[in-house]
Amino acid sequence: MPLSERQLDAFADQHAGQIPFDTSPRHLAGPGDARHVTHGLAAAGWATVSDPLSAEIVMVSPGHRYRLQFDPQSATSAWWRLRAEPTGTEPGSYAEFGELVPAEVLAAFTDALITPPPQQPDPLQPVTSAGWHHDSGGTARSPDSMCHIELRPLSEFHDRSSWHVETREPGHGEFPGPRIWHAYFDENTPAHLVSAFLTALADRSPLQRGMFERIGHYSAVQGPSPLRPQQVVDAHITRIESLRARARSIRRQQPKPAKSPAYTGTTQPAARR
Repeated sequence: MPLSERQLDAFADQHAGQIPFDTSPRHLAGPGDARHVTHGLAAAGWATVSDPLSAEIVMVSPGHRYRLQFDPQSATSAWWRLRAEPTGTEPGSYAEFGELVPAEVLAAFTDALITPPPQQPDPLQPVTSAGWHHDSGGTARSPDSMCHIELRPLSEFHDRSSWHVETREPGHGEFPGPRIWHAYFDENTPAHLVSAFLTALADRSPLQRGMFERIGHYSAVQGPSPLRPQQVVDAHITRIESLRARARSIRRQQPKPAKSPAYTGTTQPAARR
């Protein structure tokens, strides 16, 4: 079913009653509201196919190539999973994200499924531009060294590199601390999707979290936001309307299936026995 006004009103009612706090850096901001992801996809025509009484949400794209699963009761550390079926010209792909990945960062990834951003020659370029440390080995780390990005090299099992992102608590010496969240993009995940995620992750602008809302780590910096609660709601609705319009435009541009030619022949009389 398409995104309804009732669902948008529920989002607005919840956030209008929260005092927003600017929270940074983004990799420590906590999960936020999952509806940043699900509302965007629903506005673009994705359908919810899961049991409405289940905690699990499963959404499929028009054409059923993409399938997004959100499972807050997952027995693994991956709460979000996106699978793409192979086509005649593109291979299938898989990406997964942990519980504490900020929903706004994940939404940049899913939005790119609908409206691909400009292609970056190097997905790490936005990260280095934001002041992250980058070495020639295909790795980068945040200024606080808590978030690491690694492009895993080729192996005997994979002919292309895969991306791994981890945020961890500070460790001791060479030993990293416990993992806070992770993201994984297999070797077939399109580069523009990885780039959209990393661009949003490294963005220096803070994310808004309500008072007492869960954050990723106690070292996240919070302060009163200059935004009013209604401005947070308005930004969400503006983004949803933009995605809805873009998806509608893409559907209009797609070629319509050819119709079968109408039968114009004359009816033959039944053969006499």
